[in-house]
Amino acid sequence: MGTIRIAVWNMEWLNTLFTRDSEAVRWRADALDPAEEAEAIRVLRRRMDRLATGLAALDVDLLVVVEGPTRQAEIDLLFSDLAPGDWTGFLQPSKSPNGPGRRDVFTSQQNVAIMARTDRGAFADPPLRVWDAMDPEAGAIHAVSEPFFLDTGADKVVEWYRFERRPAYAEVTLADGARFRVLGVHLKSKFVASAFEWSRYWVMADAARERLLAQCRHLREDFLDPYLRDPETADVPLIVCGDVNDGPGFDTSEMRLKASGIETLMGSVWKPDLTLGNAAFDALPEGRRRALDFRDLATTSFQDPIFEATRHEVWIDHILYSRNAPPGWVSDCAKVERFAEGGGSIPFHWVSDHAPVAATVTLDPPVG
Repeated sequence: MGTIRIAVWNMEWLNTLFTRDSEAVRWRADALDPAEEAEAIRVLRRRMDRLATGLAALDVDLLVVVEGPTRQAEIDLLFSDLAPGDWTGFLQPSKSPNGPGRRDVFTSQQNVAIMARTDRGAFADPPLRVWDAMDPEAGAIHAVSEPFFLDTGADKVVEWYRFERRPAYAEVTLADGARFRVLGVHLKSKFVASAFEWSRYWVMADAARERLLAQCRHLREDFLDPYLRDPETADVPLIVCGDVNDGPGFDTSEMRLKASGIETLMGSVWKPDLTLGNAAFDALPEGRRRALDFRDLATTSFQDPIFEATRHEVWIDHILYSRNAPPGWVSDCAKVERFAEGGGSIPFHWVSDHAPVAATVTLDPPVG
């Protein structure tokens, strides 16, 4: 029986730690002039030190990185220099047109990566089989991450949408041959960062939620449902994790849209065999699960752009799992609120604006 610890962590704008894409891959702190940029170098190195603290304290075998950099060599450098042990993995680059029929391209500066620690004997060699969502030969993950048209149901109009950050997709093989797949996501933010005139604010808030909902519906209908029905994958356990930018229930905009992003992604009650479980919810005490009390699950917070004295605690980083494996195959889920450092600890928000969420994966090896 193979057991590993997996985590998803929005590590907050890692690309700012590296040189520009037009330059050779280096830490920015090494490229700046110490005589002129001493303070910037100090800030960058402090951030690197805190990331190293977080990675060591997290102590997982498989890490899905959200808000990763733009180049594979950069994520490799980060794990080589800052993480304990030896790692290998895949950073999913993301480019997409800026509209239907347009030739100008948006290149994401925040990307998703899947990284495996290889020095503890937890995985087969190689540990990951990856599908590059930018490659048409990758099949379903490429097709679903391409721009698409959808009627979200808000106004009966079919509209154009895209994934600003394509999902990262890989099959993980444990040392005993057990395998599962991971889909790492970073979906559309619904946050309106500035204060606007009241009616303008709600137009922007509704539009952001429509884009997020469109991504969740498209992933559910065109990737997850087919995956869980296709004979080639129906028996392969799947973890969907990342920064979904949504939590349970409806906010005011979602009430008008009559849909929740995370609940759309998890699946319909009318297709219970295709739904995904939520590992953090499972780990709540029974009374809190019964009451749907999610207050302890918040993974980040933000200041309200209109009511400045209000700060919102939100649960938007999730580990979801398929139900095609024995119950409890994903267990012991918890957000990591503090990182051990020396004889004490530091809060997660000293390292990133999101808390990591970690869980245990336990699978039996294949028979025969």
